[in-house]
Amino acid sequence: MAIRMRRESRRRYHWPELQLNVWIMVVLSGSATCLGIFSWFMAVQAQMHLGTPWLFPYMVVTSALGVFFIFLVLILAARRFLLPGIIIIGSFILFVLWLTGLIETSLQLYGVVGNVNDNCQIYVVENVARGNNMNTLAWLTQSTICNCWKTAFAFELVNTVFYLWMVVMSWQVNRDVY
Repeated sequence: MAIRMRRESRRRYHWPELQLNVWIMVVLSGSATCLGIFSWFMAVQAQMHLGTPWLFPYMVVTSALGVFFIFLVLILAARRFLLPGIIIIGSFILFVLWLTGLIETSLQLYGVVGNVNDNCQIYVVENVARGNNMNTLAWLTQSTICNCWKTAFAFELVNTVFYLWMVVMSWQVNRDVY
């Protein structure tokens, strides 16, 4: 009686290293930046005894999930277990989360009701304060808040596009396009 040994070979996926590394760096920096901005916005709202809009904790959680996902990708890549299916599902979920945050941020920044951008233009950009006094300090804080809104919007847009790009790239890796 002969014993048959069946050896299954594990399929190897060939990820484009440069594109994957660029993606990791951009998404990690965007997620970390938005995490910091929206955490600071929540701290400002609490300091001023104002209610916290749902967007702030939503983006803190979404950004934290983005950072966690990047670390998961790094761990899986180090163990040579970076499967396209895992990346497609995770990237698609994060794409939807970032797109939702991007839509709400754009409504607050450029919409009819919130319109943070117009308020920044009227009360900050066209109303510069100078000198060593409290008005200048208040103006600098307002300017920082305005710039943080614009930065958050830019990084949300970039992360949304990059998560969509990762879905496409993972699908191509799965089909052995690279």
